[in-house]
Amino acid sequence: MTRIVVTSETPTPDIDRAIGFTLPDKHARGRIARLGPVVDEILSAHAYPPVIERLLGEALALTALLGSTLKDVGGQLTLQAQTQNGIVDLMVCDYKGGELRGYVQFDAEKLGEGPDEPSLFALFGNGFLGITFDQAATGERYQGIVPLDGATLSEAAQNYFLQSEQIPSLVRLNAGRDDAGHMVAAGMFLQHLPEGEEGRERIHTRLDHPEWEHVEALGTTMGADELADPSLPMETLVWRLYNEEREVRTLSAVALSRGCRCDADYIGQVLAKFPESERVEMADDNGVIGVDCAFCAKTFPVALEELKA
Repeated sequence: MTRIVVTSETPTPDIDRAIGFTLPDKHARGRIARLGPVVDEILSAHAYPPVIERLLGEALALTALLGSTLKDVGGQLTLQAQTQNGIVDLMVCDYKGGELRGYVQFDAEKLGEGPDEPSLFALFGNGFLGITFDQAATGERYQGIVPLDGATLSEAAQNYFLQSEQIPSLVRLNAGRDDAGHMVAAGMFLQHLPEGEEGRERIHTRLDHPEWEHVEALGTTMGADELADPSLPMETLVWRLYNEEREVRTLSAVALSRGCRCDADYIGQVLAKFPESERVEMADDNGVIGVDCAFCAKTFPVALEELKA
């Protein structure tokens, strides 16, 4: 686990945002995201043990990296990891309009019986990673599902892009608590742009593209402590990696926040779509339906009389 040190002389922290950049000469693009209060707020709704909170922190950083690439402001990205005989039963994170949310369902007994630092296989077994892009403007949906292969969530994400899109990618993720006990999660995502090579097959570019090898090699020099250090502006990180390139284009930053879309009005609208007979079966003896939100760990009581009205 990486310790993140923030001194009293630290300037305004660069936190809770994502930035993008492109390397036109190398046919590559990148993105960096760093979460602080956002991930703290999401975790505060649950009493997760350290292993699970670090896992969710990294997953939220990955969700921020991928979700902030959406050009459709109303679009949504959902990341879901399911297990087969692992410690984790289900992990879900999603992104919409800069808002993040996520939760983990896990077997506390299995976690207690395992090692202090379980592997990705111990956490998920023969699990699967699914990533879904929903485009609000066109109504189109793209979903890819691949086995959760690799020693870390970073490697599993890289394998996702190689298997589902045949696009070489580099993913770095880190999550840990600083000296004040606050969670910081960060990530970097680099990707080759095969459309920059006219007439070449994607699988071929993956195997022997020297420009991508150069981008990837420099990307691997980024330390986890640098990536998650709020005192280092993310633009500085990009400069450190690629200052010798002829051109680096930075893209607009995206502010990140916690956003759970479950509220009384929304839940009432969902319940109103059920037949009245089914709503009666859902209700308790007092005529109240209790709806639990897995993301924010809140229960929303909805009276049957309110739904009739």
